[in-house]
Amino acid sequence: MISRLALSSVTIGLLILAGCQQQTKDTMPPPVAMTEEAVGHFCQMNILEHAGPKAQIHLEGLPYPLFFSQVRDGIAYERMPEQNYKIRAIYVTDMSRAHDWENVGRENWIPATSAHYVVASAKTGGMGAPELVPFSDQDDAKNFVSRHGGQIMRLEDIDDVLVLNSVPVTPSAETHETAIMPDDDDYRARLEKLRKE
Repeated sequence: MISRLALSSVTIGLLILAGCQQQTKDTMPPPVAMTEEAVGHFCQMNILEHAGPKAQIHLEGLPYPLFFSQVRDGIAYERMPEQNYKIRAIYVTDMSRAHDWENVGRENWIPATSAHYVVASAKTGGMGAPELVPFSDQDDAKNFVSRHGGQIMRLEDIDDVLVLNSVPVTPSAETHETAIMPDDDDYRARLEKLRKE
């Protein structure tokens, strides 16, 4: 007959093991370097051919991230009401470490939640739309604002209308416009394909 002490030891061991497995499962996957094979999730174009900062999103169950030609596109993907995949991590280009706007680096990533974003600057992203420009160093963001305008914000302070709206909106403007959401059968088909892979 198994003693109570032995049974307690086994129970404690199982609880510790379960906790370790849960911690491993919830750990953020590391960012992936951009390669020639990396294509933008929305545009399906080679991501390295576009200037400006990029984003990558890691989804639960997928071995590879979704890449986005603009940071704004990646944040829009996360905030879309129809986005129902569990997001494990979002990384954005760290423009504090980028050589220049045309060459931001293939392995230059920081967690999206840790960045200081310049919003509504004169610079447009790789797809020609308004961009959220991320920096790890707030002083670098301030220098960028002095050259290109805009306002520095943290991710949680960026309103959905600045991300989801197809028309440039200044962060200080009061607006009641409805964000324009993609209604694209091809986009939905690609998401469904990702779900099945």
